[in-house]
Amino acid sequence: MKPPIVLRSLQVGDIGWVAHRQGILYAQEYGWDGTFEALVAEIAAQFVKNFDAEWENAWIAEREGQVVGSVFLVKVSEQEAKLRLLYVEPVARGAGLGRRLTDECIAFAKEKGYSKLTLWTNDILHAARRIYQEAGFVLMSEERHHSFGVDLVGQYWALDLPASH
Repeated sequence: MKPPIVLRSLQVGDIGWVAHRQGILYAQEYGWDGTFEALVAEIAAQFVKNFDAEWENAWIAEREGQVVGSVFLVKVSEQEAKLRLLYVEPVARGAGLGRRLTDECIAFAKEKGYSKLTLWTNDILHAARRIYQEAGFVLMSEERHHSFGVDLVGQYWALDLPASH
């Protein structure tokens, strides 16, 4: 049996790791270029620079000290938060980790009183889209774009959260 995967908070070194691994994985799996890694690095750097512990969080998934996934929840407004940078390492896929990370974001957003959780993804990321649909997110809009060296269809998803009071 594989050792358990634990979720922990962000530590020094995680930002570089997440950008590095997502850059490599998306290049290998989808042919995306280095501009995707740069975007991940920018999003993650802004998260750290502007971090509001009251309203934002990040979860790093580890198995035996190795990072195997992550997700970030970023405040957009008093009502809206954004799920960002969900990823799961190939060695940890298929065990529900992506759903677990998404559920952590949803639970945190509900606990903080956000009324909406949104995200942006691309239609070719089938596993992530399935997780979002199963969690209750609704596809709000789509747009074709050329990013990361390829033609893609970007998607905006939203989840309405029940009022906690």
